[in-house]
Amino acid sequence: MKMATTLQLTTDLSKPIIVVKPSLEFASTPRHCRTSLSLPRFNNIARASSSSSDSSLVSRRHFVSETAALSLTLTTLPLFGSIQPAKSEESALSEWEKVSLPIDPGVVLLDIAFVPEDPKHGFLLGTRQTILETKDGGDTWVPRSIPSAEDEDFNYRFNSISFKGEEGWIVGKPAILLHTSDSGNSWERIPLSSQLPGDMVYIRATGEKSAEMVTDEGAIYITSNRGYNWKAAVQETVSATLNRTVSSGISGASYYTGTFNSVNRSPDGNYVAVSSRGNFYLTWEPGQPFWQPHNRTVARRIQNMGWRADGGLWLLVRGGGLYLSKGTGLTEEFEEVPVQSRGFGILDVGYRSKDEAWAAGGSGILLRTTNGGKTWTRDKAADNIAANLYSVKFIDDSTGFVLGNDGVLLRYLG
Repeated sequence: MKMATTLQLTTDLSKPIIVVKPSLEFASTPRHCRTSLSLPRFNNIARASSSSSDSSLVSRRHFVSETAALSLTLTTLPLFGSIQPAKSEESALSEWEKVSLPIDPGVVLLDIAFVPEDPKHGFLLGTRQTILETKDGGDTWVPRSIPSAEDEDFNYRFNSISFKGEEGWIVGKPAILLHTSDSGNSWERIPLSSQLPGDMVYIRATGEKSAEMVTDEGAIYITSNRGYNWKAAVQETVSATLNRTVSSGISGASYYTGTFNSVNRSPDGNYVAVSSRGNFYLTWEPGQPFWQPHNRTVARRIQNMGWRADGGLWLLVRGGGLYLSKGTGLTEEFEEVPVQSRGFGILDVGYRSKDEAWAAGGSGILLRTTNGGKTWTRDKAADNIAANLYSVKFIDDSTGFVLGNDGVLLRYLG
């Protein structure tokens, strides 16, 4: 089925497909049905000490007497004096802290983005109609709500958010598209065609009034007029492409269910997506009329794929395997990299720089590389977190987050 025919897409902007409704602002008051969770933080010893010293003033004499008593204790008990600093130093080694969030238990966090014009101002998305906002760089978060969504009987799953300047976009399931032009202070809802193939899983702000939107059936749409019109960037869904190419040797295409398991975009606009069964993957470059399917060259099924900071690809397989492509750009040649996954699946990789990256996965596993992915070491920061970590996002080299289920959010400390 040709998407252009199904959606009756047109480049004639005088015949808009999508009409913008009046702006709908977020309610500023948090929903009362949500409960505030008091979750423990990593590396909060220093903050607690600072707060305590500010709230209680001691006299000089009292301070001197306590210092003398402490010195005597350390002198007479060398064993305990040697253990305590080591324990404190080990705690300080963690580069992540757990952030308390005012959300219901069971919420899965899905995406996060910050306003480029105000790096401390960001939004966090998740299941159960979850949108949180921060204005202090992610240290604290407050709920935001959409009146138009709450009036309906849908419980939205907000999948993706992106900002370019003060302009931002949010997409979710069931089909919902939100747009802001004032850094998220107010949002307008843009209605979508009922003939849209698949669910929207990704959106990327690309310029003024411009965005790129992807569905889980492989449809890619582009707008340059704030969503009034959308033009198809590919000529057909992935199912239609595979029906034409199944005889060309794509293994597993006959079992394709028509949706993506994951999709990731490179900074220069290239896409890589994994089939829902993980038995092959697909790529797309700007200007190509169709997605290009590729056989997997590894024995196990693919879990996720994405882009390295140097332009190459990383590939995760079920069971905790990690592969890196040889060279940069699109390729089918990968080599396995040994990782200490302890048998748990790795679900995502996020690059802080060309050399440093973090991988996250099941049962709170966190892995780090400092040589571009050649070797990985396990960070114990999340060992005691009973949650799966789904996504690693670095906003810049000093701001990063790990998103998981049950409302787990880790913030990078550096």
